[in-house]
This record gives sequence, structure tokens and C-alpha cells, in this order.
Amino acid sequence: MATSTLTQAKKNKADEFYTQMPDIEAEVRHYRDQFEGKSVLCNCDDPYESHFFKYFALNFNFLKLRKLVATCYAGSSVMQTELPLHDVYGVAESDAEARKPYKIEITEVVDTNADGTADLVDVAHLLRNKKNVLKVIDGDGDFRSPECVELMRQADIVVTNPPFSLFREFMAQLMELDKKFLIIGNQNAITYKDVFAFIKEDRVWLGQSIQSGDREFRVPDHYPLKAAGYRVDDAGIKYIRVKGVRWFTNLDVPKRHELLTLYRNYTPEEYPRYDNYDAIEVSKTSEIPCDYDGVMGVPITFLDKYNPDQFEILGITKTWGGLASKTYPEQIQVNANGTYLEKPVTKLNDGATLKLDSAPHGKTHYIVDGEIYIQLFARILIRRKKRSAK
Repeated sequence: MATSTLTQAKKNKADEFYTQMPDIEAEVRHYRDQFEGKSVLCNCDDPYESHFFKYFALNFNFLKLRKLVATCYAGSSVMQTELPLHDVYGVAESDAEARKPYKIEITEVVDTNADGTADLVDVAHLLRNKKNVLKVIDGDGDFRSPECVELMRQADIVVTNPPFSLFREFMAQLMELDKKFLIIGNQNAITYKDVFAFIKEDRVWLGQSIQSGDREFRVPDHYPLKAAGYRVDDAGIKYIRVKGVRWFTNLDVPKRHELLTLYRNYTPEEYPRYDNYDAIEVSKTSEIPCDYDGVMGVPITFLDKYNPDQFEILGITKTWGGLASKTYPEQIQVNANGTYLEKPVTKLNDGATLKLDSAPHGKTHYIVDGEIYIQLFARILIRRKKRSAK
């Protein structure tokens, strides 16, 4: 049986974020034609709170969905206050502490105005239609529990915001079951060894609508407002802003295959070579040279422009996988303010490294046997594909 840690992760890591409707709309519009006749699963989404459920219920007819399923983890406070337990579970109101998980299945949404959208997205209203059902599910609603796994197996497309702390496991399950999906995660997930392997194999890529900045998420009432950006609206609802958010998907669109225009020419002076790998440093995607056929290291934001027909991904410097050609001994770390770290470190072995002729001003650098080095942020190792002659 799968370990039941979803609810505990929500409590411990405080990563229960509710995606906002405009962010969902902005992304899904790129794939509208791919939803026709499909069954959509939102398996980390209480329908009383989730904008994912509300979006697909509102647009059920417009997208021509076959079915919409959402599951709720055990302990949904909204579920307990909004829905009479004795009607659904057959238990007395005094047994509310049971807080069982449930699923809701929507197969028909009435559109009396014939405008392609639902009349309203009130769950109780949807359930008055006998073609739509709400049922208790076994276990605790964890996406890894047997019944939830089976729901994923039956779905055509999974769309949700999984807990960031369980992103690896969620992605692994999607890939094992060979599911189409559209999910939100932190940009740092790109550097996870197991997640990056799917990106390298062109089985996962980034979505279309979010490429920079941060996004606002609603958080539960108990969430501690310690983030740099947060607000509380007039109704007392809490929101925080999260940096580095990205959509992850395997739904393809023509835009992903548009050629990236390259206009810079390669010179050794402008593109230094790494000291620990045979590749050149390209600090901006816009500066990829048009006349260099070797391996290049580019920022992870390159994936926002990645065209699999134009480039080949070879690896990533934060999870070398045996690619690094050099290992450094202990180093002296010199901080950006010029102070020295008391204890030796081995941080140069974590990523792509450049050797410098002199100490950089205002940048952390490292000294090894009198030589000066700097380490770069994570770099994706790429190579241009040769275009076939027409």
C-alpha cells in the first residue's frame, strides 16, 4: 500500500497552494482542441476550493469533455461544512471527524443559455443532475492510493497543481502510467535528476503561458504569511506570490516547433570554455551563436524557447551523471563582499566552472592552488541539430 503522506506533507511543508483561474485559462487555451472527447482528472483538487475543477466545469461543453473527475484528500474542511455528511456517507453529523475522502464525477453540465459555458459551478447544483455523482473513496485520497491510481489510469488528461514537496513522485506516476498531463511545479524541478531525464528524452517540456516572474496562489487560513509577497483580501482570504513557477506538460503545440532565430557569431573571447567540461558558456538564450556546432551550456530558462527539432539536450550541470571531466579538491571560498569562508568547501564540483585570470569584483569565487574559479548556476548542455539539406 502506498505510504500515506500527502496530508502530512501539506501540514509540514505548507505547500497547499490553490492556482488562480486566470493562470489556468491562460495555459489551457493553447491546448483546447486536445481536450475534445477526453476525460479530465484533477486529482489534487477539492471541487469546493479548486479553480481547476471550476474551470473545467464551466467550460465542460465548450471543450467538449467526456468526463471531469476531481478527488479530495481526507480531512477536507470545506467538504465537511458545505455538504451534509448523512446524505453522502450515511453517517450522523456527530461523526464529522471521520472526514472521509471523496471523488466527484461530472458527465453532464447543463447549458440552458447555449453559450458553451455552465449556468453556474455550484457543486450542489451539479449534483442535482443524476448523471453526476459524488462518492466516498478508499484510503485517504492520496494520489498514490490504489483507487486514485486507478482513476489516473482511466483518465485521458491529468490537470492539477500537485504538492511541490511530492512533485517527483507525482511526475513518476504520470510517466509510469503514460498519461497526458498539464501540471504546475516549481522551476527548480527542472534540475531534479529524475525529472530532467524526462525532459532530456523529450517526454516532458514546459508550458506556454508562464516564462518569468511570479504567480499568486491562494493559501489556507492556517498558512503562515512569511513569504516576501502576500496579501489578505477584504474577505480575509490569504494569498502569496511564488517565484519560479512553471507549467509542465506533454501536450504538444505548433509553437513549440518554431525555430529560434540565432544571430550572434561565435568568438572565443565572448564565449569562454568551461574548465570542467568541453562546452562553451552561453549566459543568455538570445546569445546562442548561429555558427557553433559544439556543446553549449545555457540557462535553464532556455527550455521556454526549446525546439526539439532545432536542438538536442545532452545533460544538465547540476546532475552531471558522470559528464564532468574534472573533479576539484577542497577550495577556499571568497564571498562577494571579500570575506573568506573559514572552512574549505567542495562546491566547484556541483556545476559548470570557469577559470579566471583575476578575482571578479562583487562575486563569490573560489581559490584552488592559487588559481581563481567561479561556479555558474545550473546550465543545460545543448547542441544544435544539423538541418537536412532541401
